[in-house]
Amino acid sequence: MTLYAEKLLPHNIEAEEAVLGSILIDGHCITRLAPVLRPEDFYRERNALCYQAALALASRDLAVDQVTLAGELGRTERLEQVGGQSYLSHLVAITPTSIHAEDYAAHVARTSTCRRIIAAAARISEIGYSDPADVEAAIRQAEDAIYGIRDTKQRGDFLSFRELMDRFLEDQADAADPLASDTPLMTGYPDLDGILGGIQRSDMAVLGARPSVGKSTLGLNMVMNAAKAGRTAAIFSLEMTGDQLALRALAAETGIDSHRLRLGLYNAAQEEQIYRAAGELSDLSIYVDDTPYQGMVEIRGKARRLALERNLDLVMVDYLQLIQGPQRGYQTNRVQEITEISRSLKVMAGELEVAVLACSQLNRLVESRQNHRPMLSDLRDSGSIEQDADVVMFIHREDMYVTPDEWAQTRPPSQPYPEGLAEIIVAKHRKGPTGSIMLEFKNSQVRFDPVRGRVA
Repeated sequence: MTLYAEKLLPHNIEAEEAVLGSILIDGHCITRLAPVLRPEDFYRERNALCYQAALALASRDLAVDQVTLAGELGRTERLEQVGGQSYLSHLVAITPTSIHAEDYAAHVARTSTCRRIIAAAARISEIGYSDPADVEAAIRQAEDAIYGIRDTKQRGDFLSFRELMDRFLEDQADAADPLASDTPLMTGYPDLDGILGGIQRSDMAVLGARPSVGKSTLGLNMVMNAAKAGRTAAIFSLEMTGDQLALRALAAETGIDSHRLRLGLYNAAQEEQIYRAAGELSDLSIYVDDTPYQGMVEIRGKARRLALERNLDLVMVDYLQLIQGPQRGYQTNRVQEITEISRSLKVMAGELEVAVLACSQLNRLVESRQNHRPMLSDLRDSGSIEQDADVVMFIHREDMYVTPDEWAQTRPPSQPYPEGLAEIIVAKHRKGPTGSIMLEFKNSQVRFDPVRGRVA
């Protein structure tokens, strides 16, 4: 620590002065620098004040030159603080040309980033020296300090249509590679992928259903399908234990009744099948966290670590309403909590550039309606889930609401009872069409299988 304390923080005063000199020589270049440089990127305070004044002039559509900048600094009583008119004259005198203004700005931005890295390191040192009782919380704080550096990255600038077309063609070429880092994650159900085109990276897909309809099962099936295609997935299972998930995965993979599998009621041939399936599943890049009580800070921190260690592609959360909200006392509003949780999941998807699949409970209104098909308004606790989600899917199983006798009384004989049939309704699709498809739900084997044909 003493070694670092003796060193000056990274800075480039010449580059800072050249940036300001360029602006005074050519006031129009401020419009090129504003998207990539901020006042706080300057090391010397008086340079930051000059740049801030130049931005203020530009924001009011006023000319930026030595006279107007001096006037703006004088208006805010900072002209003498920066060194008066003589310092502004010095800035013009030492700048050979304004042509290289962007290069000067790049040097200033680079040293600013280096200083933020050092500040983050100092913050992490403070966390360590405080000897925290909660080590996990300390690690999360340290991660936040590092990721805070990336959060300060500047926005991009305009792109020409030529650049956009080139990017599109490159993306199309990458799409031919199913494991390319920016290609969508396929669910493994052809009809559903036909509607969605897979789940896009940085998108949040919500899978909603009432209890016992099968949202956890379908979510797990999608994760397994993605992993079999070479993807890496994380599952945050807040309802089921890891052992329960493993049992479900084995039942889905082997086709053996999950109840008999749990009790060990299988023959020698099935036992061989189980061991073979267990070996194949062990090779899949699926990581499970079954901590029952955790909030978004913990989930985001763990996902970040896994993303650093592995090339993470997909995060499944089962289920959204079980995530703990921020602790803000007895007056905490659950709707507000779910709003923040939903927004945090969407932010995590973009931050880590992964697809997020969030299972969600639906409210009881589904069961009270004569038509039990779910709607967007049925998402439980908050309308923000609908707003934040890029894709919203529902599972509807008519056989959960209508008995075979009731069905026979209201339907013609040509319509067989839909036992085991599940309609997957794509109710929202920000980037494409909506619609629905049919899957076969095999409850004892804990799996959904494709069904021929598609319901519009």
